[in-house]
Amino acid sequence: MNRAYSILAVKAVDDDQRVIRGVATTPNPDRVGDIVDPLGVKFTNPMPLLHQHDSGRPVGTVKFDRPTKDGIQFEASLPRIDEPGPLKDRVDTAWGEVKAGLVRAVSIGFRTLSDGYEVMKDGGIRYLQTEVMELSLVTIPANADAKISLIKSIDAPLLAATGKQPSDADRPATPGATGSQSPISPSKGARIMSKTFAEQITAFEATRQAKSARMSELMNKAADEGSTLDASQTEEYDGLADEVKSIDAHLVRLSDLEKANRAAAKPVEGVKGTETGSQVRSGVRVEVKGNNLPKGTSFTRYAMALALGKGNLMQSAEIAKGWGDSTPEVEKVLKAAVAAGNTTDPNWAKPLVEYQNMASEFAELLRPMTIVGRIEGLRRVPFNIKIPRQTAGSSASWVGEGKPKPVSALAFDQILLGHTKLAGIVVLTDELVRLSNPAAEGIVRQDLAATIVQTMDRDFVDPGKAAVADVSPASITNGVTPVAASGTDADAVRADVRAVMNKFVVANMSLAGAVWIMTEQEALALAMMQNPLGQAEFNGLAINGGTGGTFFGLPVILSENIPAGATGSRIILAKANEILLADDGEVLLDSSNQASLEMDSAPATPSATTVMVSLWQHNMVGIRAERYVNWAKRRAGAVQFIDNAAYGTV
Repeated sequence: MNRAYSILAVKAVDDDQRVIRGVATTPNPDRVGDIVDPLGVKFTNPMPLLHQHDSGRPVGTVKFDRPTKDGIQFEASLPRIDEPGPLKDRVDTAWGEVKAGLVRAVSIGFRTLSDGYEVMKDGGIRYLQTEVMELSLVTIPANADAKISLIKSIDAPLLAATGKQPSDADRPATPGATGSQSPISPSKGARIMSKTFAEQITAFEATRQAKSARMSELMNKAADEGSTLDASQTEEYDGLADEVKSIDAHLVRLSDLEKANRAAAKPVEGVKGTETGSQVRSGVRVEVKGNNLPKGTSFTRYAMALALGKGNLMQSAEIAKGWGDSTPEVEKVLKAAVAAGNTTDPNWAKPLVEYQNMASEFAELLRPMTIVGRIEGLRRVPFNIKIPRQTAGSSASWVGEGKPKPVSALAFDQILLGHTKLAGIVVLTDELVRLSNPAAEGIVRQDLAATIVQTMDRDFVDPGKAAVADVSPASITNGVTPVAASGTDADAVRADVRAVMNKFVVANMSLAGAVWIMTEQEALALAMMQNPLGQAEFNGLAINGGTGGTFFGLPVILSENIPAGATGSRIILAKANEILLADDGEVLLDSSNQASLEMDSAPATPSATTVMVSLWQHNMVGIRAERYVNWAKRRAGAVQFIDNAAYGTV
């Protein structure tokens, strides 16, 4: 893989988030004379951020902005690693070098795309079409006169140490090779990585082809002009001819050596599998361990340990020891709840971090299941932060000569997303909790997730869900005047969609970033509608794991938790970046088998007639899950919907 170097122009360094924003400027021609055209660079974000081009030891991730003629802006992020060890030391060292100004250059690792280069007059190569694989932080001396070529010479030993030093063979073979360049013998003292005989043969054959092509080019040009070669052309041609003869002789020697090595090769004895193979190679057995448990297993086992312990945290910790091989963090969290903490205990932070990891793991399982989690581009804000909002604008009018100019006022209000809590209780039999096989864990996990998902999805899109002060937010469709479905055929679909989109236009709001939200049943009905020729009316729709493809060019989110209208379903159009979302991303969990519960999805205030069920008496365990989340529309027209849709029915 090729390298291209440039001075690191740091625009901003965010110490809290460990973010570097800067410009990877277009490298000037170095001693070799190579240039990478930034407008021809291809890449896929995010890419790995390396330290000194060591692909085995990444230090972060990087995202490139759109290329410009002046270069490519980038944003690199180095994570915070809390657990002591080699990974933390490596990332902290890379971050410290950047902050201290010791590392002042970046380098892209790239490959040349097909025919994506041209040879310049000075012999250098201009890479016109390239694919960037990674960005590296590399060292540059403090000497202001240092050149990019010096960075290359510093970087070369590091690449050689990892077995990845680039060579001349990595450069594209070009027909512009001239006799003035020495192609075969490297300069004295240069460090060349050992190659196999097959690799050397391939490299020299490519060089020979390039030089032969140049010789033919010289002779054809002379033939077209009806002249002989001049002095300089003759010198170049004769030099190329001598080099071709030398390469031919060298290729014969390489072929003979390759055949001799093949004949002398001996099979490796005693290898019967991966273990014996490792022992024969190095005497060291390599064993790879990994946690392939489903997302949310740690958090689920934490809930089960609490339930099985029946309120005794020490007993719960003992139960968690049975999962020590796969989820040891469960026992550590429970033990942390038993011992008294203090700020001087070096082991205090680690159990807390592991609890955060468990809660975040569960949230990762939960988010893709919700409508909120699948909508990209929601405007995330903190809790209890006032956000100014403009509700009316100023006005202007034409004014005649000597006439007074009008005065107008603007109107503003504030949006405040307070802490609102979404909670649910799942009741399980003690026998189910005691079954510690994967099937039981899956049931517990699904119940915990479904408790929150169903309520959150329904209240997020239900037009009848109004705000309750300090308790719950209004749905994004609350207060919206819907477009009533005008029929059931494809023409009615197009008319109704036009009416909904027109409401966005009237509100002076772009449809960029908008998404459709509908049920799978409605998406299926639309996808199956056909014209008289048997072709799909809306061929962008597809039902696949919560995503429905596209509908009139906009992405579709599917959920069966959308309440239906009086005579049909609802199809919602929402502009994502106009919806504010405050979410702490964690689920608070508690369990008990001693409480008495009102077994109702809509419990009332307890009274003399309320029927309560004793969990202890019925040998059951209650697990309570809570989540703090709130949302609001930034502007009233950001959400519209079609009501009572029954498209595709006869």
